Amino acid sequence: MTDSKRLLKLFRNLSAERQQSLLDYAEFLFGKEEATPAVEAEPLPIPRPEQENVVKAIQRLMQTYPMLERNQIFHEASAQMTRHLMHGMPAAEAIDELERIFERQYQQFLSLSGRTTTQE
Repeated sequence: MTDSKRLLKLFRNLSAERQQSLLDYAEFLFGKEEATPAVEAEPLPIPRPEQENVVKAIQRLMQTYPMLERNQIFHEASAQMTRHLMHGMPAAEAIDELERIFERQYQQFLSLSGRTTTQE
C-alpha cells in the first residue's frame, strides 16, 4: 500500500475532531518548509488567545520568537503535538509546555549571541 493510500485510510477512520487535528498538523509541517527571513532579536508581544488550539499556538509562538531557528524547536514542538494528538494531553497543557520550550530556546539564543534580556 502506498503512503498516500495508507494515510487516506487512516484519515477516514478518524473522528471528525481527529481529522481536523491531523489537517492542522499537516499544515504545521507544511509551514515548516517555508523559508524564514532575518528578523528582530526581541520577542514580539503577541498575546495568547483564550481559545487556542495547539497548531495555532505553535504558529503564534513562531511569530512571537521569529529569531529562533525553526529546526531547533521543531523536534520539541512535534513531541508536544504528538502528546496532544496521540496521547490525549489537553491542549492547554501542551500550549503551556510549548511556551516554556520557546522561552527556553529564546534564553539559549540570548546566551549564545551574548545578549541579555531587557528584563534584567
